[in-house]
Amino acid sequence: MMRSLLTAGLLLSAIASVSAQTTLRVGDQKGNSQAVMEAAGVLKDVPYRIEWKEFPAAAPLLEALGAGAIETGLVGDAPFTFAAAANVPVKAIGAIRQSQEGLAILVPRESPVHSFEDLRGKKIATGRGSIGHQLILAALESRGWSPSDVQIVFLAPSDAKVAYTQGSVDAWSTWEPYVSQEEVLFQSRRVITAEGITPGIGFQVASPDAIRDKRPELEDFLRRLAAARAWSLTNVSAYAETWGKLMNIPPAVPLNWLSRAKIRIAPSGRRAKDHRSVFSVGFDQAKAQRSRYRRSFLFRCNWKRR
Repeated sequence: MMRSLLTAGLLLSAIASVSAQTTLRVGDQKGNSQAVMEAAGVLKDVPYRIEWKEFPAAAPLLEALGAGAIETGLVGDAPFTFAAAANVPVKAIGAIRQSQEGLAILVPRESPVHSFEDLRGKKIATGRGSIGHQLILAALESRGWSPSDVQIVFLAPSDAKVAYTQGSVDAWSTWEPYVSQEEVLFQSRRVITAEGITPGIGFQVASPDAIRDKRPELEDFLRRLAAARAWSLTNVSAYAETWGKLMNIPPAVPLNWLSRAKIRIAPSGRRAKDHRSVFSVGFDQAKAQRSRYRRSFLFRCNWKRR
């Protein structure tokens, strides 16, 4: 009798422990963070539950964060700027650096366009406020052109893919893994990349509520993500294989992407702020209303201090 009661008590205790376990809701773009963390084996002993939510781009991820549907996620510098200008409650808790070879303006294999100069007056698809939008503005500025020298067509990635494939636009300014998918599977060409033009920095962001209520979980998650990114630099094939299985995409695509990406966690300190002053110039010219926010409220460089 006592043994039965003890067993029942242990079961009830275990159930209560599981039900009380904290859940961290993490937004991901095309399996990026989840794949590297699974491949690196850093998710095996997580003391809280991770609820992954998949997004096709940063804009809907930031919308979800602003609405409280998720608590943290990875976004590019440009979407972060636009979200801040729109008063989305978001803070940067970590910075991520990578090469800019995978941020590019693509044209179809048979296109007569062979350089950015050939795109004057042409239609370029991209997402409004995205890093693809940022690349177009930076390329225009570097040549002394104005935004009116090309026709920017704002489309979500899925719609941009359709327009690009059907020839409704002349080019597509996009990011990984879309760039590698087009290169590997359809032989698209990159006429310009963001290397040397844009900063190449992204941010792990979180909501103010999550920073207040789930600080230990966020700290632990960021530590595990940093370890996974460090592991991926010397284990590209294993990372690519895991990502390909997760997204059901041929392994040649992630291998093309990750071999040149060199993604790593970087301090979200003064250097990150300096980068923001560089890339925000183009958006000022595009009326991004930078004056509506202050950088000191966006960067939680001291977020670990109470």
